[in-house]
Amino acid sequence: MPQKALGVRQYHVASVLCQRAKVAMSHFEPNDYIRYDLLEKNINIVRKRLNRPLTLSEKIVYGHLDDPANQDIERGKTYLRLRPDRVAMQDATAQMAMLQFISSGLPKVAVPSTIHCDHLIEAQLGGEKDLRRAKDINQEVYNFLATAGAKYGVGFWRPGSGIIHQIILENYAYPGVLLIGTDSHTPNGGGLGGICIGVGGADAVDVMAGIPWELKCPKVIGVKLTGSLSGWTSPKDVILKVAGILTVKGGTGAIVEYHGPGVDSISCTGMATICNMGAEIGATTSVFPYNHRMKKYLSKTGRTDIANLADEFKDHLVPDPGCHYDQLIEINLNELKPHINGPFTPDLAHPVAEVGAVAEKEGWPVDIRVGLIGSCTNSSYEDMGRSAAVAKQALAHGLKCKSQFTITPGSEQIRATIERDGYAQILRDVGGIVLANACGPCIGQWDRKDIKKGEKNTIVTSYNRNFTGRNDANPETHAFVTSPEIVTALAIAGTLKFNPETDFLTGKDGKKFKLEAPDADELPRMDFDPGQDTYQHPPKDSSGQRVDVSPTSQRLQLLEPFDKWDGKDLEDLQILIKVKGKCTTDHISAAGPWLKFRGHLDNISNNLLIGAINIENGKANSVRNAVTQEFGPVPDTARYYKKHGIRWVVIGDENYGEGSSREHAALEPRHLGGRAIITKSFARIHETNLKKQGLLPLTFADPADYNKIHPVDKLTIQGLKDFAPGKPLKCIIKHPNGTQETISLNHTFNETQIEWFRAGSALNRMKELQQ
Repeated sequence: MPQKALGVRQYHVASVLCQRAKVAMSHFEPNDYIRYDLLEKNINIVRKRLNRPLTLSEKIVYGHLDDPANQDIERGKTYLRLRPDRVAMQDATAQMAMLQFISSGLPKVAVPSTIHCDHLIEAQLGGEKDLRRAKDINQEVYNFLATAGAKYGVGFWRPGSGIIHQIILENYAYPGVLLIGTDSHTPNGGGLGGICIGVGGADAVDVMAGIPWELKCPKVIGVKLTGSLSGWTSPKDVILKVAGILTVKGGTGAIVEYHGPGVDSISCTGMATICNMGAEIGATTSVFPYNHRMKKYLSKTGRTDIANLADEFKDHLVPDPGCHYDQLIEINLNELKPHINGPFTPDLAHPVAEVGAVAEKEGWPVDIRVGLIGSCTNSSYEDMGRSAAVAKQALAHGLKCKSQFTITPGSEQIRATIERDGYAQILRDVGGIVLANACGPCIGQWDRKDIKKGEKNTIVTSYNRNFTGRNDANPETHAFVTSPEIVTALAIAGTLKFNPETDFLTGKDGKKFKLEAPDADELPRMDFDPGQDTYQHPPKDSSGQRVDVSPTSQRLQLLEPFDKWDGKDLEDLQILIKVKGKCTTDHISAAGPWLKFRGHLDNISNNLLIGAINIENGKANSVRNAVTQEFGPVPDTARYYKKHGIRWVVIGDENYGEGSSREHAALEPRHLGGRAIITKSFARIHETNLKKQGLLPLTFADPADYNKIHPVDKLTIQGLKDFAPGKPLKCIIKHPNGTQETISLNHTFNETQIEWFRAGSALNRMKELQQ
């Protein structure tokens, strides 16, 4: 069957251009145009059907419906079939996404798509040296991604170009765009008025294949901002406050939509910071309405034509008056104080003024070993300028940082511009090391030398996540997240007990002084310095392009299709592990040193659930083998079961799979013989990823049933022959003493997703449709 039968959208061509103007989506794709005319048309169709005011989120999402006239629309219930405008992939997840796309047999991507090399660069000695080392170590992977991009029509941003989300903000995001990215912090683009959603690689493959993308119709949480930011309070404090209110799962299934008069006091990159960290509350994404701050940013980044077009369609890029939100939070920015969240979870919020006392009470180390600024959340020109303003005051009094201090520029453009404007040198002078334009320590790519594993210590960062062991693989590192300027002040003071709003420092001359609240330009007064050219255009003719994967490679492995469902209920499933407490994708598939295996499914499966705590013994990476009765590593036990034909299941707690979008956390259990994951609740992206790979993500109808299951039990899941949307499944718990209990399991599968399960995976189903 030809590609068109899949519902493939043809390339953007001149015959479907916006009637009022022809404006390219980016400088790099001059023949792919912004379709505000189609957005407007679809919004009008939906508005007539629903007959009510629409939120901004609804306008953009419903404006991208595949069939706006007939699509069932009910927030929190129906599944929407959408047509995203573009796809973005970071190098760690792009490997598996491109391997899956290759397996699909399709010749080219159907929508503009890009690959960004930012995850595989380890922070060790400093920017240039670390980048050279990364290019050498990862040459095979970078070559695969570059050649696959060239072969299939995907733009390629070379290592050193910067963090994916900063590159998207500078080049690809625009008001009203629907963009999906294979990274959980893709919502960063909401700072420029787009709906940008983090997904797994299989979702990206669907969109690149031209298949309508499915998303459960999101609820909308409104956050009304009044007042204005001032002093030490920053955009980061808005999301730190919201995280404290909603917790790590309070945004699940919802888009967070910021609005109100306070919005205009926040810069475009500040709005991006707030949207970026919305991933930490489980939100589908976050978004701000189009305003003059976004227009200013678009113009400064060479996209005045997009800003002018957005002005023409502004009514569709802001919420309707009187629109309804499923939940409403109000924050007065005049009253908001600087916050710092942590340790070990990004929703444990404290005012900076109080965290020192709390730390002493809780027994957390108050001395700060390292302060780290940057990351995809806070690495803008404004962030660097405010941090430099703090550092400059310390230098004027003869002080340097008491803590170690690192700086991660968000992109090559930011790096070059802060070098030109002197910010980078000020941050070096105060004791900082400027790292490569990459994710670095934020995702565990940090060759940390100042402590030993197991040593209790505190770090403060301007990052987004602070799960146990995330930054340095040390479970005793107490990581706190805050704004870059607060990190800088705390690194100078060296202690959590310092409050820059009220406390004094002692200068080299012995005189006491107080840091003034930082002030810096949101954008450079001159144009941005683009730095080195790091982009590779896909060639017009790629017919001769080869993409090689060596069968002996330890970094890359072509994929074999997963087995189809055999048409029977799942009998006597062995419990691999019953997880106790928080289990993020970092616990399920660790990053850090494991990133090098992201393109090799069998090798990376050796990290399966090694961070999860086994309820049976309270230990990580230690589970009972039901056959030998010996305790051993989780991956080894899973491999034993697979070898002996024993199918298995994982039992999880609340919000299972929160955190990263990494689909390896779903691919690995499928590869090693897992059939189902049963939990109290799931994080959105992980639940979808499990479905895509042919696994059954199921939830207890009664969360208390979690306590009925013991690691030595066996489970039988019944009702799969009549598997249907909304119809619960039965689970028979077989205890070793011969007794049984029956419980009910819920699921969120729709008809399409049930077809994925029956076919063995979404990719298998795609191939079936092609035949």
